[in-house]
Amino acid sequence: MTKNISYTLVTLIVLTILSALISNFVDLKIATFFILILSGIKFIFVSFQFMELKKAHPFWKTIILLFLLFFIAIIALLI
Repeated sequence: MTKNISYTLVTLIVLTILSALISNFVDLKIATFFILILSGIKFIFVSFQFMELKKAHPFWKTIILLFLLFFIAIIALLI
């Protein structure tokens, strides 16, 4: 495994642990928002690193990021 993939994997694990800690110690609405943001960051890491989206056409990068923004916006409005 390359160092870049290892760093990404460690970052994903840290973000997951941070999400668990936030869910235990913060108010429900605030925790939901922060966990949603952390999940979006994890989604970006996974899609760009492990799905090799960083080598894809800019159209696909834009579509993925717009999907993420719309998803977070819809969920944030429902909170």
